[in-house]
Amino acid sequence: MSRVPAGRSVHVRVPASSANLGPGFDSIGLALGLWDDYVVTTSDEPGLVIEVAGEGAADVPTDERHLVQATMQHTWRSLGVEAPSGLRIVATNGVPHSRGLGSSATAIVAGVVAAQALSFGTTPSRPEPYAAWPGTGDEVPVDLGLATHLSSELEGHPDNASASALGGLTVSWMPDDSGHDHGERTVTARIEPHADVEVVVFVPETQLATRTARAVLPATVPLAAAAAAAGRAALLVHALTADPSHLHAATRDWLHQEARRPSYPDTMQLVDLLRSQGHAAVVSGAGPSVLVLTTHDAADSVQAGRLAPHWERLTPGVPAHGATVRAC
Repeated sequence: MSRVPAGRSVHVRVPASSANLGPGFDSIGLALGLWDDYVVTTSDEPGLVIEVAGEGAADVPTDERHLVQATMQHTWRSLGVEAPSGLRIVATNGVPHSRGLGSSATAIVAGVVAAQALSFGTTPSRPEPYAAWPGTGDEVPVDLGLATHLSSELEGHPDNASASALGGLTVSWMPDDSGHDHGERTVTARIEPHADVEVVVFVPETQLATRTARAVLPATVPLAAAAAAAGRAALLVHALTADPSHLHAATRDWLHQEARRPSYPDTMQLVDLLRSQGHAAVVSGAGPSVLVLTTHDAADSVQAGRLAPHWERLTPGVPAHGATVRAC
C-alpha cells in the first residue's frame, strides 16, 4: 500500500449549498457563494494539528473528530492508500453552521477532494499513476464524481454534496438496493441556472441540527401529496433553467416543510410572509435559514419586513464551479 507523501500542501475551497428548494427533497441542490477554505499539509512528523477560524470556530472539534480530517481518513481507505504520518489543517469557515446551508456537506466534500489531491500520483488504479506533483498555484486534478459519491454516502443524501462539489444547480440520485439501478455511484446532472435567476438568503441567529429536523418527518405521505410534489419538482427544474416566471408555483412543497413547522416557527412565519407577497420562498435545506429564488430585477424587493431584526439578509449568488484544489 502506498503512503500519501509528506511535504505536500493544498488549498481547498468549497461553496455552501441549499437543498430541496421546496419540492426537490433530497435530490435538488443549489451552490451558494459562501465559501469554506482549507490549507491541508502533510508531514513526516507524527500528529494532527487543526486550526479553525470563522463561522462556528468555537464549537468545532480540533482533534480526530474534525469532519474534514475524519473524511480524509475515510477517503484514503477507500482509495487504498495509507494516511501520512502527520497532518495539519488550517480551516477558515465562511459557511454558517447548522443553518440549512450545507455546512457539513461542505466540510465532507473538502475532505474528499483534499485526500484525493494529496494522494495524487500514488495510486496505480488512478489515470495519472505516479505523475509529478503540480507546481505551486496549479490546480490538482481530482475526480469530482468520486467526491460527489463518497460525500453523498457519508451525508446520507446527495443534494448538498453534489452542489458543493460541482457548483450550479444539481439533480442527483443514489443507487438503491433493488438491483434495478445501473452503476454503483451517485449520479448527478449538473444544470446551468437561467441567467436571470438570483437568490436571497435570510439567516437567523438560531441553529437547528439536521438530525433534529429530519426526526419529525413522517415515514409515509399520501399518494396525492407525492404526485403533487413530483409535478412541482419537475416544474422547478424548468423554472430555474428556462422560465423563472414559474418559480413561485414551482417551489410549493408537500413533503417536508409543514411537518417541520413546529421545529422552526419563525422560519415558517418568514416563508409564509414572503410567499404571500409573491416571492418563491422556501426553507433552505433542513432550516432554519430561508431561501428565496427570484430574478435580478426583483431581488431588492425581497425583504423580511417587520421580521427583519431577527434575520441577516445575504445575496451570495450561485457559483458556476464547486470545489477547487490547488497546490501550495
